[in-house]
Order: sequence, then C-alpha cells, then structure tokens
Amino acid sequence: MAKKMAPTTGFFLPSLLLLGLLSCFHLQVVASKSASLGKLESDILQESIIKSVNNNPKAGWKASMNDRFSNYTVSQFKHLLGVKPTPLGELQSVPVKIHSERLNLPSQFDARTAWPKCRTIGKYLYQGHCGSCWAFAAVESLSDRFCIQFDMNISLSVNDLLACCGFMCGDGCDGGYPIAAWRYFKRSGVVTDECDPYFDQTGCSHPGCEPAYPTPKCKKQCVGGNLLWKKSKHFSVSAYKVQSDPSNIMAEVYKNGPVEVAFTVYEDFAHYKSGVYKHITGEEMGGHAVKLIGWGTSDEGEDYWLMANQWNRSWGDDGYFKIRRGTNECGIEEEVVAGLPSSKNVVKEITNINDAFLDASA
Repeated sequence: MAKKMAPTTGFFLPSLLLLGLLSCFHLQVVASKSASLGKLESDILQESIIKSVNNNPKAGWKASMNDRFSNYTVSQFKHLLGVKPTPLGELQSVPVKIHSERLNLPSQFDARTAWPKCRTIGKYLYQGHCGSCWAFAAVESLSDRFCIQFDMNISLSVNDLLACCGFMCGDGCDGGYPIAAWRYFKRSGVVTDECDPYFDQTGCSHPGCEPAYPTPKCKKQCVGGNLLWKKSKHFSVSAYKVQSDPSNIMAEVYKNGPVEVAFTVYEDFAHYKSGVYKHITGEEMGGHAVKLIGWGTSDEGEDYWLMANQWNRSWGDDGYFKIRRGTNECGIEEEVVAGLPSSKNVVKEITNINDAFLDASA
C-alpha cells in the first residue's frame, strides 16, 4: 500500500510547493497594486519633498506648499499633465526649423518686455482640471505671434482646438499632441476666445470634488449672436519643430515670438516656488506643455529658460517658472514646436477697418 502511495505523494508535494509559490506571487502582485493605488490617492504636496529640495545646497530653487494643489491627490495632478508621446510617424513628417544665420542674441530676453503692446504674452492662464496643457501652450503662442506679426491683440480659443480637433490631436481633456495642435491651426484655423470661450474657467476648488471634466463638445457656433464661426477663424501658414540646439530655440523666440515646449514632470515640480528648476526628487508624473517666453542667467550663474505655465498665479513664481537651460533638463529642449500666423481673415479685418474709415469720411 505504501509503495502504491509513494508515486502519488511524490506527485503532490511539488504541486503543493508550486501552489504555495504561486500564492506568494499573487499576494505580491496584489500588494504592488495596492501600493500603486495608495500612491495615486496620496497628496501630491509632501513636506518631505520640500525639505529634500530646500535642504539641498545644489538645488538652485525653492519649494513650497503651492495653494494651487492643496487637497490634490497624485492622481488628480497627473490628470493635468496632458502631453501624449507623439507617434513616431507624426514626428518623421514634421519639418524642422533651423536658424542658420548668426544673430546677436541678448544674454537675457523676456517677450513681455520685448513686445509690451502684446497683452496675451503676459496673460495669466488657467487650464482648470482638464488635461489641456497641450492646447493652451499652442493657442497662447499663436495669439502672441499674431500680435507680433500683425500688431493685433487677439485671444484665440483653446476650446475650439480642444473640442474640434478630435482624434487627430489626441484625446482632448485626456491629453494630446503639441505638433498636432499647430497642424490644426494650419488646416482648420482657430476662432477667437470671444467666439468660443474656455469651458472650465472656475475649475474645482472644494475638497473631494471631481476634477476629471469631460472634453467639451464641438459646436462650431459662436456664443455671441453677432459673431460668425468661419469669419472668426485665424490660421497659421506653417507647423514645425524647432531644432533642439538652445541657440536655435533662442533665435526662434527672438525673431518670431513664444513657442510651445513639452517636458517630463516629476513630483517635485508641483512644489516649485522660485529659482531655476531642475529635477531633485520624486517619481515621474507625466508630460506637460508650457509656453517659452524668454531666457536669462541667474545671479548664481545658472542659465535658464523663462516659462509661462497655465496653473494660475497661485502656483510657482506668480504663475511662471524658470528651468535649467542648455542641458535638456527633463527633455525641455527636445520637443519645441511652433508655426507662423497667416494673414487669411486678417486682411479682411484690415480691409473692413479701411472701408469703415472711408464711409465715415465721405
């Protein structure tokens, strides 16, 4: 009897061991998932990160508990980072802008002071709780360039781009591709903000409220009865990537105005208050797009890019930040995109003004 049972016992022993190992593995996977979920639901602002940055003599910047993200979880913060990785096929077909001529570039430059009449350059931006950074940085840069090129102050519509570009630009409030935004400007144009204002002006402020707003619907109709959708469209004549060499990026901004840039955001960036940012601590959170408006060198001798964010004035240095220049910090110099404004519809506006003047003087 024992001899007959031996083979059976021999068969079950390894199986039981295997089951035990599988159970351990299963528990580890569940524990890992729980830890991940726990991380997502934790507060994005951490005293430990602030101490790590502010106690680091080589950090070059200061961290604080920014009011913009009080009561924010990691998950809610990640939702704001709306830059999706651009498909390889898309990148290969994008023309690259190179400024071959040698320009006598200043050591410090700020588009707000270089073009003081252009109000949009210094406008405070707020994307609310939609992952629309890719759209904000593009629309605001094009608005600035219309003023620089044609001496006209217009605010273009983030809502138009966000709602009407569709899958070609990505997923709206769940993220998009910066270069696709500029292609949309060239292909379809973008109406003014007066025609189609941004849907999320107030956002979500009370604790526990739901921040993940759905992408607005594309209505192709101006909110004002006296405005027409097609006549409110403003176009670009080009969509291109700027070569990643810092001097080339500087030449582009110096000649044509602010550009859109994308970079990788880490946990510590949520805590930025002042100084020249570089990643010190924390996990990778996602991709973010902002508007590059200038450059300079700090008192400590560190070169930086000057950026306009769209997290309102309660974040960072009154809504702006500086990031280390010349070292491709967080990939900041890799994906710089822009385009030049078109005179289409602008010519009509100028003609109408002239006609009105002639009528009045007749």
